[in-house]
Amino acid sequence: MTGVDIEDIRTRLVGRFGPEAGAWLAAVPAQAAKLASRWGFELGELFDSGASSVVLRCQGPDGTPAVLKLSPDKALLTKQVEMLRLFAPSGRVPAVLAADAETGAMVLEEVIPGTIAEALPPAPLPRQWGELLTALHAVPAPVGWPLDLRGRFEESFARIGRRLSEPAIGARIDQDTWQRTIRRCETLLDTQDTRVLLHGDLHLGNALDGGPSRGLVAIDPKACVGDPCFDAVDYVVSGAEHEGVEARCQTVAVACGLDGDRLFAWARVVAPMFAISYLTYGGPEQVIDDLLMLTRRDH
Repeated sequence: MTGVDIEDIRTRLVGRFGPEAGAWLAAVPAQAAKLASRWGFELGELFDSGASSVVLRCQGPDGTPAVLKLSPDKALLTKQVEMLRLFAPSGRVPAVLAADAETGAMVLEEVIPGTIAEALPPAPLPRQWGELLTALHAVPAPVGWPLDLRGRFEESFARIGRRLSEPAIGARIDQDTWQRTIRRCETLLDTQDTRVLLHGDLHLGNALDGGPSRGLVAIDPKACVGDPCFDAVDYVVSGAEHEGVEARCQTVAVACGLDGDRLFAWARVVAPMFAISYLTYGGPEQVIDDLLMLTRRDH
């Protein structure tokens, strides 16, 4: 992606990893050139990068479009490689073409055309999401896979819950509301009749258009085992900015073959987390109100 702001990447990395990330970022060009030489890839321009990595376009020896991803968090990147290879049989994640755990780097196929799901036409998206979930959830969980949905929520509630001490957030979400949300979540976790290998972080920015023959392709999995509804819940709650959460929930539940009541119950668990994000980044006030109303409803 041309026009990527390196200072914006620096700010995000330093915000997550601390001041030492600046020195790491300064060494990236030399490290990327070394890896490209070793693996036979030709480096291209800086690509859109997240909060934990730097991504550059590159091209394989046979002309295959690819991306080189480097991260100061080597353990995180190594885990991402493991999870991508885990979901590889689905055909719905980018293929890992090369990886170096010691350096904290990997090369992935570039998803073409790669448009994020959020920017795709909305009408066919529920069906496409259902096809994506069917493919991902057909991958069997490895025996003894250590990560599950309960652990994911324990971490999320602890991390996000600390933000209730911030005045702007605490003024809108009190401890009673937060604790009620935790209890609601525990009830759902205790009643998981079906458990599958989940992507674990499947929002509309983590699904890319792989073209008509492939469908949606998921990136950056955080694989865990749990209720299949969870991989649809971010898509449902993002409906707060559009047709509304309840209307989207009905459509998505049918398209994905999910229990609509459970999916809506998960939406109510996730809604306050979305509200905190909107409060942080200046989201629409009406959307925040709707999410908080959804959180406080008894039924």
